[in-house]
Amino acid sequence: MNIHHRILSCALSLIASGPIASTQVFAWQAEKITDGLEIPWGLAYVDDGSMLLTEKAGVIKHIDLKTGDQNTLFRLPNVWAKGQGGLLDIALSPFELGKFYVTYSKDVDGEGVTTLASATYKADKVSNWQDVFVSKSRTDTGRHFGSRITFDDSHLYFSIGDRGDRDNGQDTLTHAGSILRLNSDGSTPNDNPFTDNDKVLNEIWSFGHRNPQGLFYDIPAQKLWSIEHGPRGGDEINLIKAGANYGWPVTSHGKEYWGPISVGESETKDGIEPPVKVYVPSIAPGSLIVYQGDKFPELKGKLLAGALKLTHINIVTVNEQGEAVKEERILEDLGERIRDIETSPDGDIYFSTDNGNLYRLKK
Repeated sequence: MNIHHRILSCALSLIASGPIASTQVFAWQAEKITDGLEIPWGLAYVDDGSMLLTEKAGVIKHIDLKTGDQNTLFRLPNVWAKGQGGLLDIALSPFELGKFYVTYSKDVDGEGVTTLASATYKADKVSNWQDVFVSKSRTDTGRHFGSRITFDDSHLYFSIGDRGDRDNGQDTLTHAGSILRLNSDGSTPNDNPFTDNDKVLNEIWSFGHRNPQGLFYDIPAQKLWSIEHGPRGGDEINLIKAGANYGWPVTSHGKEYWGPISVGESETKDGIEPPVKVYVPSIAPGSLIVYQGDKFPELKGKLLAGALKLTHINIVTVNEQGEAVKEERILEDLGERIRDIETSPDGDIYFSTDNGNLYRLKK
């Protein structure tokens, strides 16, 4: 296809967040790599020159990052592409060469079930497709699927939204509203927090989540981070701990859609893990990474989230105590719903947008 590289200059304005806020301004740019994609939901790097990309309708593509050329590799069977459901995240396995994982909503008797699948990518072909884990989250609603994939040194994590049913957040006999921890083959690790509790599904690592669409394990710091949608206000960044309850819908900083009434019993409550950062109004987060590359030293160790509703990249500085101490918003002038952000092996940052574009972040 024809590639249209264009650079969009956008101002980075630093947003005041406490006493250390700054008025300094840096220039960031978005370089378009390719366009014409259909809601490019997930990105995964093959190497510095190419990536695999998911389209929500159920297609996996290969993208040449130098030319922008697109090549369709695979079309998912039995994908339930309705509402927020469809083919979601993609991630290369750190455990097996050539293997990758995806999350998708599987069509089971006309309803959507969040499912983890794996396949092999080799010689420009996808093979060995199989479902690794089919969650207990089946409903006919097209809302709140999550879902991102991340890895620590030996395990896989992925998130599932509450599927639009608030009660699922505190119902530990469903996987909806939870973050799961699995072995690479889809089995349950023996040291998961609830393996001896018959009132909680063994795969659950944490619960009380509304719709976590960003999930990232920071290996150097050994911390698992998530970012999730609140209702009307109340998006949250959470530091995820084994066995913790993150409150939804008992606690929330958001309001009801139908009026200025607080959701839940309170903003915080004993026994519930409080968020590290809350967004009011909502930014509608689509993804999350911790930048550990060397190309942009000013971003090292910071959290980067794509914002859908407020159309920018959100940068959050976290101190050693795990507290959010500064927020920055860049590329606001781009005006696009930023869906996924990923770091390439050499430290480049690429991001996709719901308009069907793939960009590289530049200074």
